[in-house]
Amino acid sequence: MTHRLNIKRIWSGAAVAGLLSLLIAAPSAYPEAYIGGQIGTTLAGNTLKSVSLTDFSPEGSMSDRDLAKSALFGLKVGYYFPRARWFGIETEFYQTNPHIKQQNTRISIPPGSILKDFGTVGGGTAEGVLSGDYFRVRTWVPVNFMFRYHKTRLQPYLGFGPGIFMAHIKTTATGFEGVQDTTSIGFNVKAGLEYFITRHLSAFGEWKHNRTTFKFDPNNSGGFGFQANYNPHFIAFGLNYHF
Repeated sequence: MTHRLNIKRIWSGAAVAGLLSLLIAAPSAYPEAYIGGQIGTTLAGNTLKSVSLTDFSPEGSMSDRDLAKSALFGLKVGYYFPRARWFGIETEFYQTNPHIKQQNTRISIPPGSILKDFGTVGGGTAEGVLSGDYFRVRTWVPVNFMFRYHKTRLQPYLGFGPGIFMAHIKTTATGFEGVQDTTSIGFNVKAGLEYFITRHLSAFGEWKHNRTTFKFDPNNSGGFGFQANYNPHFIAFGLNYHF
């Protein structure tokens, strides 16, 4: 019995040692350029914050607008420099549809405000259920500055860079129906883990966070003018091909 236990311990120890060696083996000859695809989701709790109604002067305000969870689809292309293998650059593009939920909403208008194209209106606060709106965001990060620990197969990494955020909204509230588009500049940050399955194929999982401010101007397209902070969180997974 003791002999069998010792054999099991030897095999168990060998298996653990083999797994650890697989995880920490340095991929010193792995290629440094890569292209990848990613899928993921927005996380619960994302909202449009600090909403101001820009059709009024002085501006009115609206309570935060909760966003629905949405799938994320995208692509990325990157390169790590051979003389500083811990540092690289990456560009990525992804799309989400975090539609604005139907929800209880509070709207406040300062007394004596001027409503564009209508003149002076009475101020006050109103609260009620506001219908949801279709909402799409396409994000392009021209350059993420990437930092990684490159000496093992399992590589933690961190990246950040400027983002270009292209938003499309279709308003469904009665009397304000319309379609609006806007583009803004903001910030993107990410952190994740990448594992080299082979010399040319790796899998990754990462958290992302965006920060920007959207300003929607209805012009002649309907809807209503408003400005809001957009600061979502995402989880994404994917595969990279290295060459």
